[in-house]
Amino acid sequence: MACTSCASDKTGTFNDPKWRRALWIALAINGGMFGVEIVAGIAGGSKALQADALDFFGDTANYAISLGVAGMALTWRARAAMLKGATLALLSLYVLAAAGWAAVYGAAPHAQVMGIVGVAALIANLVVAVMLYRFREGDANMRSVWICSRNDAIGNIAVVLAAGGVFGLNSAWPDLVVAALMAALGLSGGIQIVRQARAELRSFPPSVPVDFQGSLHGSR
Repeated sequence: MACTSCASDKTGTFNDPKWRRALWIALAINGGMFGVEIVAGIAGGSKALQADALDFFGDTANYAISLGVAGMALTWRARAAMLKGATLALLSLYVLAAAGWAAVYGAAPHAQVMGIVGVAALIANLVVAVMLYRFREGDANMRSVWICSRNDAIGNIAVVLAAGGVFGLNSAWPDLVVAALMAALGLSGGIQIVRQARAELRSFPPSVPVDFQGSLHGSR
C-alpha cells in the first residue's frame, strides 16, 4: 500500500487547478458526511458509524491541510503528511479503545440506520476516490490523501456488511469487529504515510539546511 516512487521533482503538479478543485470538493463532501454519520452513529448506537464519522472528520482536516501546502516546498508537504499520518494513527487507536469498551458495556446498534447511512457514505467516498485516483502516485502528501479516500471506501463496504450481520444475528459483534478492522486499516495507513514523509525529509543532504533546500526545490 505504501508508495515506493517519489514525484517530488514534479513541482508543477501541486498547484494544478484540477488537484485543488478535487480537494475542495472532497473537503465539502467529507465535512457534510461527518455531520450525518456522527449524528446517525450516536442515535443508532453504532461504533462502526462513529468510527467512520471520525474518519470523515479527519479527512476534512487532511484536505484542508493539503490545500494549504499544495504549492509549498517538499519539506513542508512532507511535514504536513507526517501530521496527517500521526493523526490517522491516533484516531485509529481511539476507535480500538471505544470498540473494546462497547464490547463490555454496549448493546446491539440499529441495523437499518447502519445500512442506510453506510450506503450513503460509500457513495460519497467512491466519488472522492474516483476524483483523486489520478493523483495516487504523487508525493507523501498526495499519497496520504489517496490512502485516506481508498480506506474510507473499503470501510464503508464493511459497515454495510456489518449492518447485515447485526440485523441477522441481533448482536453488536459485527459492528464491533468492523470498527476494530477499520481502526487497524487506519493505523496501517497512518504508519505508511509517516514512513514516506520521513524518507522524503531524509532525502535532503545533511550539509544544507532542510528549509533552504526546500526553498531551492520549490523555485525550480
